[in-house]
Amino acid sequence: MAFLDLRDIGVEFESNGKKLQALSNISFSVDTNQFVSIIGPSGSGKSTIIKILLELLRPSTGTVTIGGKPLGEANPKISVVFQNAALFPWLDVLKNVEIALEPLTKDEKYIKETSEKFIKIVGIDGFEEAYPRELSGGMKQRVSIARALATGPDLLLLDEPFAALDVFTAQALREELLDLWESPTFPPNTILMVTHNVDEAVQMSDKIVVMSHRPSRVLGEVKIELPRPRNTRSEEFYAVVDGVVKLMSSD
Repeated sequence: MAFLDLRDIGVEFESNGKKLQALSNISFSVDTNQFVSIIGPSGSGKSTIIKILLELLRPSTGTVTIGGKPLGEANPKISVVFQNAALFPWLDVLKNVEIALEPLTKDEKYIKETSEKFIKIVGIDGFEEAYPRELSGGMKQRVSIARALATGPDLLLLDEPFAALDVFTAQALREELLDLWESPTFPPNTILMVTHNVDEAVQMSDKIVVMSHRPSRVLGEVKIELPRPRNTRSEEFYAVVDGVVKLMSSD
C-alpha cells in the first residue's frame, strides 16, 4: 500500500465569474522510503498539490490518503521547505528552528538539543545566534531544512527548494539532502519534491511524475533506476533526462 495516494484530484477556481480548471484528474502515489518529484511547466499546478497536502486548499474532486487514511484524519507529521527560506527575521537561527518544535512538546531541553543537533547536521553550527539578514541564501535554506527535519516528519515536501540558489550551492545542498534521506537514522523516509529542473529531478528521484500545461493532468511517470550516487555527466543520466524532456514535450 502506498504511503501517499492522490486519486482523481481536480481543482477548480473562479475568476471574474468564470470557472478555471487548474488540476484535472491527477492521480499518483508515493511509497514509504521513496523520493518522488513532480515536474511540469510553470502554472501547471505543481505547487497547488503542495497546498492540498498542507491542507491549505481543498480539492474540488478526488481523494488524498496518507497511510491508508483520508488526509484530514491521518494526522501525519508533514514538513515543508519552500523556494524562499521563510525565516522569521526577528529570530536568530536557533530560535527559527526551535519554533517548529514548540507546538509539539514543552520540554525546553529537548527543543534546544534537537534544534542544535539539526543545525549541526546541515552544517551551520556556529551561527546559532546569527539573524537571517546576516546569512547568505544558501545558509538561510540550510536553516529552513534544519527546521523541517527537526520535527521528525513522516513526509517532507520540497517546493522548488534550490531554485533561488546559485548553481554550486544548489548542487551541494542536493547532495547533502540526499545523504540525509539515505541515512537510516535521520528523518524523513519519504520525500515529495516540486521542481521545474529536469536534471535535478533525475539526480534526486526514484520516480518523476510529469504534468501537462493547465488544466494540468499527469502525462506519465518515469521510474529512475540509475545507481546512487548518480553520475550527472554520464550517458545513462542524459538518456533519462532526454526521456523526461520528450514526455514533457508531448503535451
